[in-house]
Amino acid sequence: MEKGNETLTLFDLEMMFNQAKVMDANYIGVKIRMQGFDKPETIINPNENFDEKLVYYKKAYNEDLTLKAFNGIEIVGFEYGNSFQEIQDCLMDNK
Repeated sequence: MEKGNETLTLFDLEMMFNQAKVMDANYIGVKIRMQGFDKPETIINPNENFDEKLVYYKKAYNEDLTLKAFNGIEIVGFEYGNSFQEIQDCLMDNK
């Protein structure tokens, strides 16, 4: 799921984490856009880190998925999957 015409929220991110856990997905990928960089980056988290990573995101990010400490960093997409390739296919911007 990526920001486009729809607005992604912290609630959406939490729901995706919950769904990934139910589906026993191997990975969650989070696409981050940072001020000053031409392209976003994708962070991939293994299943074993899902719970702790969600706690981090809920503490560190606002409801609109901007970083609390610096609004020049925002989450612009996220997806779960069972391989890095699945995450890449969904989140990587090849433009």
